[in-house]
Parts: sequence; C-alpha cells; structure tokens
Amino acid sequence: MTDECFREPRLAAVYDALDPDRGDLDAYVRLADGFGARRVLDIGCGTGVFALLLAGRGIEVVGLDPAAASIEVARAKPGAGRVRWICGAATALPPLRVDLATMTGNVAQGIVDRTGWRQTLRGAHAALRPGGRLVFETRDPAQRAWEEWERAASYRVTEVPAVGTVESWVQVTEVAEPLVTFRWTYVFASDGQVLTSDSTLRFRERQEVEADLLAEGFVIDGVRDAPDRPGREFVFLARRPEDAADEPHRASRTEEEL
Repeated sequence: MTDECFREPRLAAVYDALDPDRGDLDAYVRLADGFGARRVLDIGCGTGVFALLLAGRGIEVVGLDPAAASIEVARAKPGAGRVRWICGAATALPPLRVDLATMTGNVAQGIVDRTGWRQTLRGAHAALRPGGRLVFETRDPAQRAWEEWERAASYRVTEVPAVGTVESWVQVTEVAEPLVTFRWTYVFASDGQVLTSDSTLRFRERQEVEADLLAEGFVIDGVRDAPDRPGREFVFLARRPEDAADEPHRASRTEEEL
C-alpha cells in the first residue's frame, strides 16, 4: 500500500514544500556522474525531484512510482517532458537497459514485505544492462533513528504558495523491530481539514541487505556512509555482473564516504 502522503492528491501537492531540503540527492548526482550513467531508473521517484535533476543534466530518466497522485505532480513540473514517467512497481517494468537504478530517501525501507523487497531487487536487476549499478540507502538500525520522531522535534508551520498555511508533525505509533510505524499529521488552515498519513519502515541489518543482493544476482561493490548523515545510514552500491564469471557471489567489505 502506498502511504497517504504520496497518493492523496492534496498531500502530494504540498509534499515538496513541506520537505524542501533535498541535499541528500547531491551524492546520488555525483554517483551518476562518476559512473558516466546516461540512462537511469529512479525507483520510487515520488514527485520527481531527483528524476528532474538528472534529466536537466541531459540524462535519459525513467521515473517509477506506484502513487498516481505523486506522478501527476511530477508530470506538471517544468521539464517533466524529458522524463518517462511510469505509475507502477519495479516488479512489472517494460524492457529496459539502464546504466543505473536508484532508490533514494525512504524508498528501500518503505518496501517492508520480504517478498516484495526481493521482487523489487529482481526487477531492478532485470532493468539494468550488464555492468549496470543499483544504488540505495537504508538507515542503520543500531542508531534507532525513530527515537527522534516525535511531535516536539518535528512540528512546523509552512506557508505553501496557492495553498496557505499547513501545520505538520510526526509521531511514532508502534515499534516492533525491524518495523517502525509512524503517523504524519497535516492541518490545512484554509479550511481546517486534518489529514494523516501512516507509514511503516523496515530497518534491515547490513548483513540482511547484502545477503538479499547476492541472492538476486548482484555483486556488491561497496557499502558507504551517507555524507549528509554520517554514521547513521548504509549506502549500498551493487552491480549486475557483465557475465556469469564476474564474481556473482562476492561481498564487499568497503567502508568509505561518497
């Protein structure tokens, strides 16, 4: 199920305004440049911020997301015609041969079902050309990030153009490791409407993710630190082998910053 903040049109329309700092995407842009990627699949593209960043650099991008409301927001943005937008999941992609597939932000952790997670990795593998790479991030469960997700720390009032004032805050509603469920609340001052969005994230251990990648045919080229959240996240760099002889079961021990 897609969270309300992505599939409810009123929430999707204000998503970017309520989360304007996307400095976390800078590292992914550098990776795309470093890999010389000319074709990228952005899995869980949401409102298209990263996809449009890449398209603006002349990269051919496929933006994929199961939330129709978010895709519609993305399609309405300047430059959106340079991106191929697909509303759906990585488990049912058309034939692609991309150089790089990405899952930024909470995308990887938001796939909480084990079967769905493995199928997503399988879909990403199929979409990559031989030698193509998959890059995504997950929070280190040992850091217990959810302990900071509470109203006092997250409450803010945002003035959204053409919408008005929106209050928002988050609270954790259940911790059943490795799953953490939390609720965002939004109050629209223009008419007093209150909307909520419940989300669940899966906090996978590094070893679990590595094992899943290897099981789906990837080579692990590195596990790096997230430069904007040092010590708090794992950034996985995996690769579809060129051929069957290209070390299909090698796990990396690399620990370096992006």
